[in-house]
Amino acid sequence: MSATSQLSSPVRSYPFNPPDRLRLDPLYAELRRSEPLARVRLPFGEQAWLATRHQDVKVVLGDARFSRAAVLGRDEPRVTPQPSAPGLLAMDPPEHSRLRGLVARAFTARRVAELRPRTREIADTLLDRMVETGPPADLVAAFADPLPTTVISELLGVPEPDRAQFGRWTEAIVSTTSLTPEQIQEYIGNMHAYIAELVAQKRQQPTDDLLSAMIQARDERSDRLTEQEMVELAAGLLAAGQETTITQIPNFVYVLLTHPERWRQLCADPTLVPAAVEELLRFVPLGVTAAFPRYATEDVELGGVLVRAGEPVLAALHSANRDQEVYDRPDEIDFSREGPSHFGFGHGAHHCLGAQLARLELQAALEALVRRVPELRFAVPEGELSWKSGMLVRGLRSLPVAW
Repeated sequence: MSATSQLSSPVRSYPFNPPDRLRLDPLYAELRRSEPLARVRLPFGEQAWLATRHQDVKVVLGDARFSRAAVLGRDEPRVTPQPSAPGLLAMDPPEHSRLRGLVARAFTARRVAELRPRTREIADTLLDRMVETGPPADLVAAFADPLPTTVISELLGVPEPDRAQFGRWTEAIVSTTSLTPEQIQEYIGNMHAYIAELVAQKRQQPTDDLLSAMIQARDERSDRLTEQEMVELAAGLLAAGQETTITQIPNFVYVLLTHPERWRQLCADPTLVPAAVEELLRFVPLGVTAAFPRYATEDVELGGVLVRAGEPVLAALHSANRDQEVYDRPDEIDFSREGPSHFGFGHGAHHCLGAQLARLELQAALEALVRRVPELRFAVPEGELSWKSGMLVRGLRSLPVAW
């Protein structure tokens, strides 16, 4: 059947429903079967197409005919009042490649492997303190928050006394309604001002860290990186390196404790942790909604529909990760699963820069927990757990546990 334009199709309000813990809205499965490219309207911006199938999501994220840079100057579909700001996430190659390449070497598999012993040491130290204090404990405050915060801060060269303030600032990156537009602007401004001051300090007294290396690259060849780009890039790395992993560690633990047979499986065989991390990255819908629309730069046939040049398309990563045409029993957790790669870290030019680091931190976290506290359990009834709201990500604000 030839592609057809379906601008007359019904337009659904999106997100379809408020987030329900880590439950994926069943409408995604229905759309994958009957309307894989659907018309949606978000709280802000123009109407968009929503791609829900694995094969279509892969095209939207990986095909150069879909542009992120085109969002600038458009009323992009979004769940936040403020549109995308200029920067790495609103660029296409080759400009995107220029900036990304300057820091990519810090996140190579080899460099991340070198960080593994230190990451394990941090995880064990945090659990030492938690176990010594005794149950109940908030796994978020005691473990999930300080682990990635310490790792990314050490990598970038943020002094230890300064790290506590970033938790409040980084919420601005993923807030929809949890913060006011004025607070978001204030917190991002505070973060950029702090990074700019830290850059000035490290320019005078460089140390062995990623920020010092970025400063050196900037000062040796200013055409490679402007001062503002360096500040924004460092702030983005710090925020992304904290917020998503801080959220995913307790998400993973929640899923495992609500699937106790899988928790027992990991405790019995910790060598399964790397496979478990990949399966949980596929299974857990981190985002509340699809975000970061791409604009078609020419007419493109997608999912049997003709997407016209200039129309935005949202890629529902969490829906693609549950595509029944790609994954056998997609709504079950299977540590021996084989098949195509998941979209837990995206795909294409904007594939998560810190994916290898996030994998390391998630693996180190689960390895430490199954080894040190195999009797881990909720310290309150599941229904009393506190979930985040008004944010782009879904996750637990706190996770009281005992052992």
